[in-house]
Amino acid sequence: MTVVSAFLVPGSPLPHVRRDNAPWGSLADALDKAGQALRISNPDTIVVYSTQWIAVLDQLWQTRPHLQGVHVDENWHEYGDLPFDITIDTELAEAGVSATNEAGIKSKGVNYDQFPIDTGTIVVSKFLNTGNTLPLVITSNNVYHDWGKTEELGRIAAEQAGKLDRKIAVVGVGGLSGSFFRHSIDIAEDRIASETEDTSNKKILALMEQGDVDQLLAQCPAYVAEARVDMGFKHFAFILGAMGGKFSHAVVHGYAPLYGAGGAVVEFLA
Repeated sequence: MTVVSAFLVPGSPLPHVRRDNAPWGSLADALDKAGQALRISNPDTIVVYSTQWIAVLDQLWQTRPHLQGVHVDENWHEYGDLPFDITIDTELAEAGVSATNEAGIKSKGVNYDQFPIDTGTIVVSKFLNTGNTLPLVITSNNVYHDWGKTEELGRIAAEQAGKLDRKIAVVGVGGLSGSFFRHSIDIAEDRIASETEDTSNKKILALMEQGDVDQLLAQCPAYVAEARVDMGFKHFAFILGAMGGKFSHAVVHGYAPLYGAGGAVVEFLA
């Protein structure tokens, strides 16, 4: 089996930089559980699709062998810097570039010193790949790609991993409901900004737990519109594509607010 584990995780740095704050700390604990499950699955490579790596012209794949530096989040910079140390599976990344181009999805590799690494990818590295023990493949969120195109990207990534005899963990990085508070709040009392969005999030998570993919696909368009879901929920589309469009059930390790928006840590089981 090529895909040995799969996860949906939030890309917010808040669980990492302010773990002491109870609402965000609960997601940090959930991310730790996901990291433990990932390690038990024993992948060769972690394939990451982050909604925060925005691309416009092409589908981008990180192909620089080693990424190291300090990142400052554009929204939560007051909580501190985010140092990172990431190794890339360049062979699988290059295979992804070639295969997506062959499929008619214009793609290219990125290999530049100090190329900006997005917060979501760094959060994955911190929690799910502690100590940089595994290489990553990181691909971007092209804003012009729809659900179907993103699902195809996930499928291609898994296919190329299989051809290279790689066992992979697939991680879709992004949030649930997208309404942030636009004013200062007591972070200890953070909550989902809208009761409607909270209800919608919980409904989708319940369908994931049940493994009801048909209902999920039927409900997602309305869910995306009603809850203003992060980047159209394309991070879930990528996961679904990599898993061949199906999974038996899911474990929700955590669900909590992130300054009003919804965040969840979900593990999908084949």
